[in-house]
Amino acid sequence: MSNQFALFKTRRFTPMFATQFLGAFNDNVFKQGLILVLTFVAASQLKMEISLLNNLAAMLFVLPFFLFSALAGQLADKYEKAKLTRLIKLLEIIIMVLASVGFIFEIYSLLFVALFLMGTHSTFFGPIKYAYLPQAMHEDELVGANGLFQMGTSMAILTGMMLAGVLTQQDHMMWWLSGVVLAIACLGYFTSRFVPAMPAPQPNFTVDWNIFRTSWQTIKYLYSLPIMWFTIMGNSWFWFYGATLTVQTPEFAKTILHGNESVIILMLTLFSVGTALGSLLCKTLTKNQVSLKLLPFGIAGLTIFAIDLYFELSGLNLNISDKNTHFGVMELLNMDGTIWVFIDLFLLGFSGGIYIVPLYAFMQAFAPESHRARVIGANNIFNALFMVSSAIFAIVCLNMIKMPLPMLFAAVGVLNVLIGVWVLVNLKKHHQLITK
Repeated sequence: MSNQFALFKTRRFTPMFATQFLGAFNDNVFKQGLILVLTFVAASQLKMEISLLNNLAAMLFVLPFFLFSALAGQLADKYEKAKLTRLIKLLEIIIMVLASVGFIFEIYSLLFVALFLMGTHSTFFGPIKYAYLPQAMHEDELVGANGLFQMGTSMAILTGMMLAGVLTQQDHMMWWLSGVVLAIACLGYFTSRFVPAMPAPQPNFTVDWNIFRTSWQTIKYLYSLPIMWFTIMGNSWFWFYGATLTVQTPEFAKTILHGNESVIILMLTLFSVGTALGSLLCKTLTKNQVSLKLLPFGIAGLTIFAIDLYFELSGLNLNISDKNTHFGVMELLNMDGTIWVFIDLFLLGFSGGIYIVPLYAFMQAFAPESHRARVIGANNIFNALFMVSSAIFAIVCLNMIKMPLPMLFAAVGVLNVLIGVWVLVNLKKHHQLITK
């Protein structure tokens, strides 16, 4: 298919795209709304440090991916995906009812429970949507479809976080957050009704409900497929990297740039738009082929611009006399050196887009068809492990050894080149072995 946007004319693409977009959108309205409430309201009430609260929230959201991804992969291989999708979307509505009660009555423990359950909802949906694509798409549509999915995810993250920022600035913000997340969940269920049925790859498969044994067996199976192992290591590293950057964004904007909520929204916008553009360009840059040729450029960009961000922030001098001063976007843009901070964030996002799409296409193209959802489940286990590690890494660096926040970005940039080269070399080696 010459134009990837033509996929939107097909029922086998558009309802699933809309459903996954709304799911990611709601994840981020709720999660970012909670983080902003924790940053600007709850931290002082609970007498806890902002970075500790936000990193704990991030860990709680990704913990279900570690616990339940292997089980989710089994269910997606055994059962028909459209029916599973609708059941999961009904679960989302129930979770958002709980979240609404938590927001309205400011019950933070209930909000953390809802956050864990939303992570669980996303855990069970992940293997479905990524195993659905290679079933529903023709071979020459796979890279384009993945690019659109990644673009949609990036824009869902962006618009979800932006909407959360807008809602938390309204009077009665807790009521606004409650109503919006519940409405989005209902809309997601509506779009799921139009997802076409796809045959279950292994309907006679017996599900093992022991999540620990299943997770271990899934990891062992993944390790027996070296090309999948290194693809997933590269993919999971991206989520470590992205989580380290985005979770620290509210504190970065507030304590280093002395920005208000609009600055947080701009920073997340630049990163997300960059990721979306990089993702969309992958189809053109790879000539619609499942290929690793963009990976070195993604690795280089993620290192170069992270280190440049460190130097730009270290050299920044805003001449602020009152530490309680918070600037808007235009005020910051008029200050020396800040424009390069924002450019770095955009280019980091762009580099991430051309890094991650080839890896997703590679995973789908080379995963055994009968075990594809379980391979994606294994991917989610490692994504979660790396994201939890990211939160622990950030807590240790920022709260225990008191590393300055700009140095954290530089450290991740240095780690990126080491891990990126390791992944690339091994992927090329094993790709050559299976294509001989």
